[in-house]
Amino acid sequence: MAVPTAATLAFLEHSQSLVDNELKRLLTASRSPSSRLQKAMEYSLLGGGKRIRPALCLGAAQAMAQDAQAALVPACAIEAIHAYSLVHDDLPAMDDDDLRRGRPTVHIAFDEATAILAGDALQAAAFDWLSEAPRLTAETRVAMVRELAQASGANGMVGGQAIDLESVGKRLALATLETMHRHKTGALIETSVRIGALTAQSPSAEKLAQLTQFAQALGLAFQVQDDLLDIEGDTEVIGKPQGSDAARDKPTYPALLGIDGARDHLQQLLDSALGSLREFGPEADPLRAMADFVVARSH
Repeated sequence: MAVPTAATLAFLEHSQSLVDNELKRLLTASRSPSSRLQKAMEYSLLGGGKRIRPALCLGAAQAMAQDAQAALVPACAIEAIHAYSLVHDDLPAMDDDDLRRGRPTVHIAFDEATAILAGDALQAAAFDWLSEAPRLTAETRVAMVRELAQASGANGMVGGQAIDLESVGKRLALATLETMHRHKTGALIETSVRIGALTAQSPSAEKLAQLTQFAQALGLAFQVQDDLLDIEGDTEVIGKPQGSDAARDKPTYPALLGIDGARDHLQQLLDSALGSLREFGPEADPLRAMADFVVARSH
């Protein structure tokens, strides 16, 4: 796979800066009366991360010839949902992880109850922020709230997490594995792109369909690379224990397809994602760059 280009890294760094600053502003504006809860929310939401989903949201807005500022609060709402999902995913009742992004997970740094509440609060904050996102019509905000709710719930991310927990120790067919990951990982990536596109207020059905196809392929590619990093990555680089999926006997692409087969599948998904953007011009270059980054990242 290609190494991320300087332009790709520059776009991602710029997106991270925009999103981090806006997240700090939003968290400060909606400060909790519980200082411990506030600190746990800040710890989980502001404690690093590549901000891939917000960058995809901003990139999709640019692909639709929109000002990135219109997508900034929606991008932050998506990141709040992602952060909440990680806090809950790390809990003892779920994956029971002690390390996230090279730091103790929230339930280790604080306590289990505070971690649960921090996740709950971040989920609620996401919809609060999105409902009041500036530069958008009320109709567009409602459409975005619906997109994010569907991607986050029982028919999206949470449904995928449930399938994941039910599948430990089982050998899944490729179609079943991809159904799980289309929900657990892919749904939030897909909605990041779709919400960015919705900043156009009334995007064409054709362009929205093409961007959706891009995001669906990219969401699966993201998971394939995650599975490969779990085997080949370094704990200090990936920020969580290497080999944790294998230790839990979780179904993964390398376990099903082998290392080489997983790499081939990753390339096919990348080709599919980029092919979905063939009718877009340079305005979609940030999305193309993000696709390359997702499959070339080392953490």
